[in-house]
Amino acid sequence: MTTQTRIPPTELTGMFGSLVKLAARRMLGRVPESMGVLAHHPTLMRASMGIGRKIDALDTLDQNLASLAVMAVAANIGCSWCLDYNYYKAHNEGLDEVKAREVPNWRAASVFTSLERDVMAYAEAMSQTPPAVTDEQSAALLEQLGPAALIELTAKVAFMNMSSRMNIALGIHSEGYADSCDLPALASKVPIANAAPDA
Repeated sequence: MTTQTRIPPTELTGMFGSLVKLAARRMLGRVPESMGVLAHHPTLMRASMGIGRKIDALDTLDQNLASLAVMAVAANIGCSWCLDYNYYKAHNEGLDEVKAREVPNWRAASVFTSLERDVMAYAEAMSQTPPAVTDEQSAALLEQLGPAALIELTAKVAFMNMSSRMNIALGIHSEGYADSCDLPALASKVPIANAAPDA
């Protein structure tokens, strides 16, 4: 990590802590420092991990679309941990890592389909304060995805908003997951004034 977290990490202890460390080593090869921050409140950590696993396991929405949506949230809010982790996750799950790499610059990048752009625009609109989702956006996605997938998209975007905002507030930053598997650096965000219009 390049900067310190705002709450110093503590040791993961007890049976739950041991399970978390084992799962983290299997998934990531190491225990993230961020888990040591959340270990100060094991009940909240357990609840957050539980709902996160359940939402991540939903599969009505195409997994590539889900990955692009949550990364668009992380890029929009500025959570380097979430962007790095989800780029790494896309690589490990065999998703389209070329597109995942371009998410921070999705408005200017030419690699995305119209549906992918609609999904990322919806994710960004949901992430505004107050949310800026329009009837037109919802109607277009309802027609393209169907009701169950649109509801799932909304839930995944909402959970990523919670996670991203919590990480930023706690000072949790990227821990170099993408670097560990030699992925190219994420694209740099181009200012919206210079970006191409939505297709």
